[in-house]
Amino acid sequence: MLFADLVATSAEVAATRSRKAKIEALARRLSGTDPDELAAAVAYLTGQTRQGRIGAGWRTVTGLDATPAREPRLSVSEVDKALGDVAAAGGAGSVKRRADVLTALFSAATEAEQRFLLALVTGELRQGALEGVMIDAVAAAAQVPAAVVRRALMLSGSLPETARAAMAGGVAELETFRLRLGRPVRPMLASPAESLAEAVTEHPDALVEYKMDGARIQVHRDGEEVHVYTRTLREITGSVAELVELVRALPCTSVVLDGETLALTDDGRPRPFQETMSRFGSTTEEQVRALLLRPYFFDCLHLDGVDLLDSPLRERNEALRKVVGPHLIPGEVNPADPEQVLAGALEAGHEGVMVKALDSVYAAGRRGSAWLKVKPVHTLDLVVLAAEWGHGRRTGYLSNLHLGARDPDGGPPIMVGKTFKGMTDELLAWQTETFQRLETHRDDWTVHVRPELVVEIELDGAQVSTRYPGGVALRFARVLRYRPDKDPAEADTIDAVRATLRGSR
Repeated sequence: MLFADLVATSAEVAATRSRKAKIEALARRLSGTDPDELAAAVAYLTGQTRQGRIGAGWRTVTGLDATPAREPRLSVSEVDKALGDVAAAGGAGSVKRRADVLTALFSAATEAEQRFLLALVTGELRQGALEGVMIDAVAAAAQVPAAVVRRALMLSGSLPETARAAMAGGVAELETFRLRLGRPVRPMLASPAESLAEAVTEHPDALVEYKMDGARIQVHRDGEEVHVYTRTLREITGSVAELVELVRALPCTSVVLDGETLALTDDGRPRPFQETMSRFGSTTEEQVRALLLRPYFFDCLHLDGVDLLDSPLRERNEALRKVVGPHLIPGEVNPADPEQVLAGALEAGHEGVMVKALDSVYAAGRRGSAWLKVKPVHTLDLVVLAAEWGHGRRTGYLSNLHLGARDPDGGPPIMVGKTFKGMTDELLAWQTETFQRLETHRDDWTVHVRPELVVEIELDGAQVSTRYPGGVALRFARVLRYRPDKDPAEADTIDAVRATLRGSR
């Protein structure tokens, strides 16, 4: 398939706000794609390269001297091979080799193809095919239920691989995906509840447990072999030796556990989230000893040869209690007084509680109502779009953040407000350095950045406003923390922001 055909589909998707039209355009393109090029096509149309990060940054790509081709001649497979060669380049002279391959690739591309490649390689492709839209497009192209595609993706961890299976063998091929020890499963997500009373009313038969301010982890053990993954499925086994040792000592031969890990103070209270996250890049014994991690597990997806994904939570919780001992997250099944569980969580320094339906199965990758999170403070995870230079004490620092919510139909983030509150001097210095590395353009007052950073914002709801494209504006927003464990596809949607409008809660 010509690469230009894929670029044209991307432009068609970007030109419409209709989710249905996006799905139809993508499904048509997938239906006409050669099976050998399907994985690359799906990756490109969702703004990814099949190789992940290829080792070529913004400066390298924008500095190429490549005159556009007059006519399209590149195939998808040729682009995929070139990007693979760039990703594989290493050692002495690798910078020049990457530049040479990219120059040849861009020289063979038309102007429209060059723009697409630039956005793709630098992570700025925002043509509208987010994962949820692509899942529905794959289902339409393969004529299979979207739920089957979604479950296969949960187990495979790869949308291109899931699409290949769907197009090759339909439901039968998708159902061959099984939980496999050592291959991470996409995590199940929770939706916010307005109050604990609302949550327990919705789930009268429920597990109420602490919601900790830690880092999500998933651990796999098969005999003596242990793997530890983050919520984004990045493996961190080499950085968390104490977790590996602990899991290896559990009374089982194989297990898959979902949980949180925290760095604790000497009196057992949670350290700031950023300190926990810093350990994921630590490898020296000194760093490990200085900041030991304590895991708390809340779900069991496999135990001693038995997969539990499709078992109700009450059965998964029974299996969990058999194996994790003191590392069980605090909580109660159908507590007589749920408010006491919430009070205990807050007193211990945690965020709030989770209310989970005991009859629910593990449904990964979607925010459903089976798990509800209750926090006294209302927060949203939003994407940083830009920052304005500060004044007075903040002169010389990038301060006032422009914040965007995720478009559930796959468009670019939708701006919903600004804030300069809640920032320490240390954070201001970090923002100023980091944002300029992510810069796309600037004017006298504002530096616009690639929408890659997710920040957790505390707010007092939203209000109707014509100032921003989403028709709402944040009220009294302040920065709580950045979320390096989340990517923009996990940010809250514009619908979640609108749900905080006064009078809607």
